[in-house]
Amino acid sequence: MAAIEESFPRGGARKIHKLEKSYQQSIEHDNLFDISSEEQSIKRKKNQKGPAKTKKLKTEKRESGKSVKEKFEILSVESLCEGMRILGCVKEVNELELVVSLPNGLQGFVQVTEICDAYTRKLNEQVVQEEPLKDLLRLPELFSPGMLVRCVVSSVSITERGKRSVKLSLNPRNVNRVLSAEALKPGMLLTGTVSSLEDHGYVMDIGVAGTRAFLPLQKAQKYMRQKNKGAKLKVGQYLHCVIEEVKGNGGVASLSVEQSEISAAIATREQNWSLNNLLPGLVVKAEVQKVTQFGLTLNFLTFFTGLVDFMHLDPKKVGTYFSNQAVRACILCVHPRTRAVRLSLRPIFLQPGRPLTRLSCQHVGAVMKDVPVQGFFNKAGATFRLKDGALAYARLSHLSDSKNAFRPEAFKPGNTHKCRIIDYSQMDELALLSLRTSVIEAQYLKYHDIKTGAVVKGSVLSIRPFGMLVKVGEQMRGLVPATHLADVLLKNPEKKYHIGDKVKCRVLLCDPEAKRLIMTLKKTLVISKLPIIACYEDAKPGLQTHGVIHRARDYGCIVRFYNDVQGLVPKHELSAQYVPDPEKVFYTGQVVKVAVVNCEPAKERMLLSFKLLSDPEPKSESVGHGRKKEKDVGVGQLVDVKVLEKTKDGLQVTVLPHNIPAFLPTPHLSDHVANGPLLHHWLQAGDVLHRVLCLSQSERQLLLCRKPALVSSVEGGQDPKSFSEIQPGMLLIGFVKSIKDYGVFIQFPSGLSGLAPKAIMSDKFVTNPSDHFVEGQTVVAQVTNVDEEKQRMLLSLRLSDCRLGGPESTSLLLLSQCLEELQGVRSLMSGRDSVLVQTLAEMTPGMVLDLVVQEVSEDGCVVFCGGPVPDLVLRASRYHRAGQEVESGQKKKAVILNVDMLGLEVHVSLRKELVNRKAQKLKKGSTHQATVQHLEPCFAVASLMETGHLVAFSLASHLNDTFRFDSEKLQVGQGVCLVLKTTEPGVTGLLLAVEGPAARRVLRQPRKSSETADEDEEGDPALAVGPRKKHALAIGDVVTGTVKSVKPTRVVVTLGDGVIGCVHASHILDDVPEGATPTATLRVGKTVTARVIGGRDVKTFAFLPVSHPRFIRTVPELSVRPSELQKDGYTVLNTHSASPVEKIQQYQTGQTVTCFLKKYNVVKKWLEVDVTPDIRGRIPLLLTSLSFKVLKHPDKKFQIGQALRATVVGPDSSKAFLCLSLIGPHKLEKGEVAMGRVVKVTPGKGLTVAFPFGRTGTVSIFHVSDSYSERPLEDFIPQKVVRCYVLSTAGHVLTLSLRSSRTNPETKSKVEDPEISSMRDVKEGQLLRGYVRSVEPSGVLLGLGPSVEGLALFSHVSRCGLPRRDLYSKYLPEGRLLTARVLRLNPSENLVELSFLPGDTGQPDVLSVSPELLLQKQKEEVGAKERDKMGEKKRSQKRTEKNQEGLEEGELPSKEQVGAKRSGKRERPDSGEAQESVNKRQKKAGPPEDDSGVEVYYREGEEETEVLLKGTLTKPADAPRLRLSSGFLWDVGLDTLTPALPPRRESSDSEEDEEPHHATQKRKSKKERELEKQKAEKELSRIEEDLRDPGRQPASADDFDRLVLSSPNSSILWLQYMAFHLQATEIEKARAVAERALKTISFREEQEKLNVWVALLNLENMYGSPESLSKVFERAVQYNEPLKVFLHLADIYAKSEKFQEAGELYNRMLKRFRQEKAVWIKYGAFLLRRGQAGASHRVLQRALECLPAKEHLDTITKFAQLEFRLGDAERARAIFENVLSTYPKRTDIWSVYIDMTIKHGSQKEVRDIFERVIHLSLAPKKMKFFFKRYLDYEKQHGTEKDVRAVKAKALEYVEAKSSALED
Repeated sequence: MAAIEESFPRGGARKIHKLEKSYQQSIEHDNLFDISSEEQSIKRKKNQKGPAKTKKLKTEKRESGKSVKEKFEILSVESLCEGMRILGCVKEVNELELVVSLPNGLQGFVQVTEICDAYTRKLNEQVVQEEPLKDLLRLPELFSPGMLVRCVVSSVSITERGKRSVKLSLNPRNVNRVLSAEALKPGMLLTGTVSSLEDHGYVMDIGVAGTRAFLPLQKAQKYMRQKNKGAKLKVGQYLHCVIEEVKGNGGVASLSVEQSEISAAIATREQNWSLNNLLPGLVVKAEVQKVTQFGLTLNFLTFFTGLVDFMHLDPKKVGTYFSNQAVRACILCVHPRTRAVRLSLRPIFLQPGRPLTRLSCQHVGAVMKDVPVQGFFNKAGATFRLKDGALAYARLSHLSDSKNAFRPEAFKPGNTHKCRIIDYSQMDELALLSLRTSVIEAQYLKYHDIKTGAVVKGSVLSIRPFGMLVKVGEQMRGLVPATHLADVLLKNPEKKYHIGDKVKCRVLLCDPEAKRLIMTLKKTLVISKLPIIACYEDAKPGLQTHGVIHRARDYGCIVRFYNDVQGLVPKHELSAQYVPDPEKVFYTGQVVKVAVVNCEPAKERMLLSFKLLSDPEPKSESVGHGRKKEKDVGVGQLVDVKVLEKTKDGLQVTVLPHNIPAFLPTPHLSDHVANGPLLHHWLQAGDVLHRVLCLSQSERQLLLCRKPALVSSVEGGQDPKSFSEIQPGMLLIGFVKSIKDYGVFIQFPSGLSGLAPKAIMSDKFVTNPSDHFVEGQTVVAQVTNVDEEKQRMLLSLRLSDCRLGGPESTSLLLLSQCLEELQGVRSLMSGRDSVLVQTLAEMTPGMVLDLVVQEVSEDGCVVFCGGPVPDLVLRASRYHRAGQEVESGQKKKAVILNVDMLGLEVHVSLRKELVNRKAQKLKKGSTHQATVQHLEPCFAVASLMETGHLVAFSLASHLNDTFRFDSEKLQVGQGVCLVLKTTEPGVTGLLLAVEGPAARRVLRQPRKSSETADEDEEGDPALAVGPRKKHALAIGDVVTGTVKSVKPTRVVVTLGDGVIGCVHASHILDDVPEGATPTATLRVGKTVTARVIGGRDVKTFAFLPVSHPRFIRTVPELSVRPSELQKDGYTVLNTHSASPVEKIQQYQTGQTVTCFLKKYNVVKKWLEVDVTPDIRGRIPLLLTSLSFKVLKHPDKKFQIGQALRATVVGPDSSKAFLCLSLIGPHKLEKGEVAMGRVVKVTPGKGLTVAFPFGRTGTVSIFHVSDSYSERPLEDFIPQKVVRCYVLSTAGHVLTLSLRSSRTNPETKSKVEDPEISSMRDVKEGQLLRGYVRSVEPSGVLLGLGPSVEGLALFSHVSRCGLPRRDLYSKYLPEGRLLTARVLRLNPSENLVELSFLPGDTGQPDVLSVSPELLLQKQKEEVGAKERDKMGEKKRSQKRTEKNQEGLEEGELPSKEQVGAKRSGKRERPDSGEAQESVNKRQKKAGPPEDDSGVEVYYREGEEETEVLLKGTLTKPADAPRLRLSSGFLWDVGLDTLTPALPPRRESSDSEEDEEPHHATQKRKSKKERELEKQKAEKELSRIEEDLRDPGRQPASADDFDRLVLSSPNSSILWLQYMAFHLQATEIEKARAVAERALKTISFREEQEKLNVWVALLNLENMYGSPESLSKVFERAVQYNEPLKVFLHLADIYAKSEKFQEAGELYNRMLKRFRQEKAVWIKYGAFLLRRGQAGASHRVLQRALECLPAKEHLDTITKFAQLEFRLGDAERARAIFENVLSTYPKRTDIWSVYIDMTIKHGSQKEVRDIFERVIHLSLAPKKMKFFFKRYLDYEKQHGTEKDVRAVKAKALEYVEAKSSALED
């Protein structure tokens, strides 16, 4: 019918605007002289008979073109309108609302206040009493799903997301409004609610004005027995009633609720039903008028015509209807304007009063493919035919992802689509579908899908005192309790969260049956990677997890986890130190990390501890035995030594030729950590070592070192002998002496040592220093700081600081040294007597051997024999077996990869590409792709892909390069890029190469089916117990066994005859909840029934087909899923794929899979997971979370065996494993937030960030933070993880932002410095901050954004002009942060003109704050005085005068400086004061030459000052008085406070200091004394003139005393006097000034005195005690108007965030001043600012009870304004609407409402209000006022069309008034 309305809009000339429709509708209801619709329609028909004939020919083509389908268009939300009466079915009952299913797949909502008037009154009574009423039933007790209800549409609104929400009302007053008392007839079927209980029955509310309906008790007895379980009816109960008797012309109606009477009730013509009062739910007798494929046209009640769409035909009679057929039908809805009636022929509706039986569909959530379209409806949606033949329906909004993507031609009948069943329409008995991709791929559609511990995303619905409601799905919402809104308790949660905000929560508890979902927003819990405890069985001893303190008591803390599981932390487990009072240390809601000590699941008891396990302290250095220090050998000397004996820690040697005993530790045998133990093993007594370095001498022993790097540094003279030789920046070679938690101590050959702190130990993030370095390791260190006095120095071990040469040359050098040492070991081995050892020494990599297979081990490795020596062990790993089928005794050719000289093993490979090498000439320096074949600690052996040659390359590019993250470590089979450095293998048998860029590495090549098992699965317990027995099992067999052992991802089951089987975690449950551990459901010893679904080969770990001959020796793979145990319901594993590549092809990018955590790979930083027994996956670290805490400690978030929901990344995944993501698809598109790593920091420019899969992006310094700082890049180092927002994807390099307003918009953090991307973002007069780009000839260039610059002319830079322009570059260096005011914009030149002047910015002068500039001016001033006529002998005299100037001239505030500059006086700030403050800082920090070493005091912006002042200021002055950094806040407006000046005694002190100097001078001449006298007189005259200057600011206590004597009643002066003392932190003097002011100010000046009292209250609040504040307050109340004092103190409390004291004070005020409106309003505003909206609402109710009636309206309006500004705008509108419905002609309230809506609402809302106002019946003068406001608004915000429309309406109003006057 919506289509009919649009095609034929009423009026014919134009389509009526939505606002005009609503206006016409309201006029219809308000018009007392409106004729009935029937008469109106008859008149219209009569009047249109003539014109219809003339228009027939014109419209004939149009009408014939109108399709039947359009006529039978089914209902859509757009076709609903206010006042429409419609039949619905209760779908869902909540505490505060009903969800009602409407015809044609629609649904609406009924608020709890729309049931009936009596029920609403009961609710209000319950709210006032704040206690539940006994006789008031909850909505779930009044209504049940399936009940048919008659509704009326109260509103169709558009939500914030743009969706339409249908609000319904069940209130009989609204539903039956169309009935009158005279129209009531016996037999009518109505609906009503119980209004009250009387002695003989119930008073019913049927909503008919003037009628009292009564239900006799005897008529209700049967109903109460059958439907109400014998209980009496309660207020608000909804009933279907039949009118039995009408008395008094409709005044009294007697009702019946007998089911038999209701079912038989039929609406007849005798009951005088009309289209005006026809109600939904009535059953009528009808006759089929017309039959079409889209529905029927019926004729009923003789005169009326209605439509039946195809959804509401009787399913059993479809296709059998014919014209003139008599049927019974039920009225579904009646349109109030078009009078269109829709009916239903479904049998379930033809028995009124009976509830619907089928309420749900079992397939909800199912995704179906290739569902054919049955029919398409332009305005509503489309119907589909499911596979079972049932009809389904999809609304128009669910047919595509967006309006732009919708294509109607895709929904022609017969077209097929992929869809998902999302709901069930009870009214239509059909499933509702969605074709949206987001819905089809959605993880949660119902509460049953959400599992405890899952991280879910949602949007904020509302914020209540008890918590926050969050929407997590289409029809799902959860509660975040108030204590779980953040890690700390929020006082004002509405400041952090707003309705509609997107939030990420974690599920604490989910009860699907009760639809109860409790979640947490505590960031620590949400991002925690630790395993969760959802049941007591999960709590294993030693498990560490996060919990929340539920209670803190004197005996300990109770910690609560998920699903209300809780445990006790006893008092002795709270901390390593004794905690006497836990209640003071811990608080409820605190997130803590705990360790499980013990758990008893049966008793539900758990013992916890806060004392977590920490890393053990590194061992202290061992002290060897030795002799007294020998004088023959000096430290740093190179000697030859002979091995005496081997000890556990090293070698006891003698220094040749004097045989001096010494000790050579094992780590000091080599620069390579792994070669030290090897050399220690093969060196024997008698071996001689050359060129050994003496490290240190002591009385006990002589310590030696053989590290080549240290030896070469000593020989080259690069080893400083004392601290005086060491300078910052030097590179030194040393070794790690000891490792501490805070850093590493490095010792150098000369014996000096230094500390490398944790922060500069590595370019990578250092969690534990022992992970990066080991004791004795050789390192290169850069000196960063030296403290010669304390003999300390700070060192940096970062690779970026310690590069000795290029990475390639260093890498090749390390490799050559390592292989040279190994060759030395071979020479040692060749001299041994053992034939085996000699043979091993002769074997080199690359040799091809003929071997015989001895055995195949259980882990897949092959052991060979048949080598040159019988005892020789040769082994090929599973990878190097290359999938070949090998058996004992078989002969094979193998190539040697490496010889293990410690384990005496040879690693060989059977790979054909290595055995059969190609003879090809190689070029030095050529680049080749290679595959890693073997890994050693220091180097790797790879094979060139083209030829098969074996190449060695170093794993480290530097001595310090020893730490690798998981993702950086190489693995066997991985592809690398190598650059050859040698072309012929030397004695080592290997070519030498260096690795190319790490970005060119590729993951391991896919293995064949025999290699499907992961490398780290060698220790799989299920396979370790693999059977050697044969079994006769086949795939599909059902077996019974006993659980032998339970592992996180596998369960081992013992079957009959000792056969061992395995059950994978993915084959235990049908529906695996996220976060659950399926294997935990099985216990050891439990008997299980399972089905065989595959068999895994013991040797190759591949799943073999049942036809394979070795299947009888496999480990049976079992499944205990209930669905698998059903007949013909099982599936088998894929055993036909040749490789894992084919198996993972079934997974597509973006697909969601359930996987099970196998282990967290700490080294490679990924989660290793199992998807199925034969498909594995990996989740890279950066794709696990968007939280820094999770990325820092991912192992704390996840539990082994835990089920995870992951998304397949797709093309970026490796071939052997699925690459998965826990944060959805990895899309670096505009607007996305992703995690990345900093790879480069460019000073002054920004950052370069790298993402997974090779993408990079740049971050400008303007996008590093929402608040600029002097050093914006200080906290960023390479490899740091950052959270980025993608601004642009143009080009290969992304444009990124790190601003928290972008990356975390839900936090609503304050943006101090807005983004400036173009000149459009800049406005004249705006105050901005930026970084100095450069100093140009015309001015200073300031960067405001990445591409926006501003220019400040030199006249706008500073009031203190510099003599030379080149000095600006010195005082305003590039990168300095400045504040500027925009003066004007120049778009043509793309330039912004700025000003740095204090008068414009409110900041200090950019040059006056520079101490260097003060010194420069001081020098100029001294130079000027020297050029004076006075000679050298008068310097002391001038110095005295200068000090006197210091008394008079102080540093003025910015405003006063401007005035001083105009008058030509005191232009310069006092140089002496600046000198004094600098001396103060220098005195505190110590002299610059001593400020060195480890204890350096770093101060921003002061280092340069101290250096420049060094040597210039000969004598430090006295310390100046302390100044307040933030100023002092008063309630009275003080714009500026005069800073404190140096006291007078300082100048006298300086004079005293110079007295000896005066004494040494000779006596002055008469002329000199005369000149001195004249100078003194001039100075006195100048001082007197200054004192007479009215613009002069007071600078001392005497100045203030003179001013307050002249103006004793000025509170401003007294407050400035107080501030003067406070700046010097003289609190008592400030108090004394306040007391003087209170005694001095005249008693008539009440306001002036009050200002001082308020200042004194402020002072006591900030610096006094509560007692002193209370005393001052009591005195202030006695001497002033009490209410004003109370209000001022409440404001003081609120501003200083003493909310508890403020609340207590307001409660006192409400008792004392309960008749004062201002108190209630202030208290309401206070509560709203704190986010206590509920309390504010209660305050309004109390205010209306206490205040006089005449104040009510104003109070309500004020509270509504407060709600607009501080609270819920929707509630504010509701208050205004309620007031205006009562007082529609109060223009002042209308005006306030308009003002508030303009400030806080949308343009549509403002225009809606204006439209209502201009149609009010008000005086012309007032109407003119509103029309003028409307016109002004449209001129400012609207278009020309809107302005013309307003003028037209005003003209229409004037014409209507004129015509009315003429009539």
